[in-house]
Amino acid sequence: MKGLKSFNLKKKKVIIRCDFNVPLGKNQKILDDFRIRKALPAISYLIEKEARVILISHLGKPQKIKSKTERIKKLTLKPVAKRLSFLLKRKIKFLPDCLGKKVKREISILKGGELVLLENLRFYKEEEENNKRFARALAELAEIYINEAFGTAHRAHASIVGIPCYLPSGAGFLFEKEIEVLSRALYSPLRPFVVIIGGAKIESKLGVIGQFLKKADHVLLGGEIANIILSIKGLSPVSKKIEDKKLLKKIKTINLTNSRLHLPVDGIISSLKLDRKKIKIGAVGKVNRGEKIYDIGPETIKIFSQIIKRAKMILWAGPLGMIEERKFAKGTKGIIEAIIKNKKAFKIAGGGDTDSAVLKFSKREKFDHLSTGGGAMLKFLSGEKLPGIEALNKKR
Repeated sequence: MKGLKSFNLKKKKVIIRCDFNVPLGKNQKILDDFRIRKALPAISYLIEKEARVILISHLGKPQKIKSKTERIKKLTLKPVAKRLSFLLKRKIKFLPDCLGKKVKREISILKGGELVLLENLRFYKEEEENNKRFARALAELAEIYINEAFGTAHRAHASIVGIPCYLPSGAGFLFEKEIEVLSRALYSPLRPFVVIIGGAKIESKLGVIGQFLKKADHVLLGGEIANIILSIKGLSPVSKKIEDKKLLKKIKTINLTNSRLHLPVDGIISSLKLDRKKIKIGAVGKVNRGEKIYDIGPETIKIFSQIIKRAKMILWAGPLGMIEERKFAKGTKGIIEAIIKNKKAFKIAGGGDTDSAVLKFSKREKFDHLSTGGGAMLKFLSGEKLPGIEALNKKR
């Protein structure tokens, strides 16, 4: 795979696929510009090398909005252009489309070191369909392609796997760093190596659990994932029914006697309908029918914290409880505090919910690497090949 520094960029039209899929509030106000800031080093390097820079990205899921007017109003990349202009302290021209004669004309008059941001790629359904004509049309806008969107590397979309078929291609600085750090965790971690996995989507994290039960020294589980495993193993009532038979079979193969595996011993419990007036702390084996664990309990925090304290490398993906409710955020906060107290360990965290938790408790700067990928990070750590990486590795 070529890196950004492998190319002669002067005066070249470079299309750089970024991940500007940022959360928006009222009036399309950007609530968190973390992903935009992560792309700045690569963009600044292109400016410094006098490339003619064409920025492309997606934002949200516009195809779910039927009205074209509403789609554009809610998911335009125009606010991103404004934020980028502010962060880079230079003018960035926003083009309200990503194809067409006007786009080609505006790109043709770009000078070295100048930038344009094209409109949301997913306004075209052909992006997610990996339509060849759409990919070729995007490729015709430039002479070099750079992928700086690791967060979408698990998607076989036109801007991820299609464009590299037609242009000399390489990885941006962030994309390279993501692969480097996650490869280190997967293949040559510092030991003791502690992996913490929480959240709700067991289908996306089961592969990671399987990988690290072989490779890590300790795997700590929490959140809905732990609840599901405990219920399927008959240690607590069923809180979520698993319909997928293959997934159910895989969960059943998890060996609870594995010395590397650590499940919660207690939790913060309430009814399935979440009666906020009836919340209790109890052992996982004492959860009654009609109840559910919403957070890890104080004993689990102590046990997990002692394991984390001795780690030399820590990988964390997924909150340990329902952090949107203050009463169920103590477990995740306690684990974050345990992680950052361990100053000698190399700390990695990733995933949308994980990043939200880190942001909630204002601890971003305490981690050595915060991955911009959720699904991409999990698939990579599961040992799966990512389409976005494979596309950059293909010889043209």
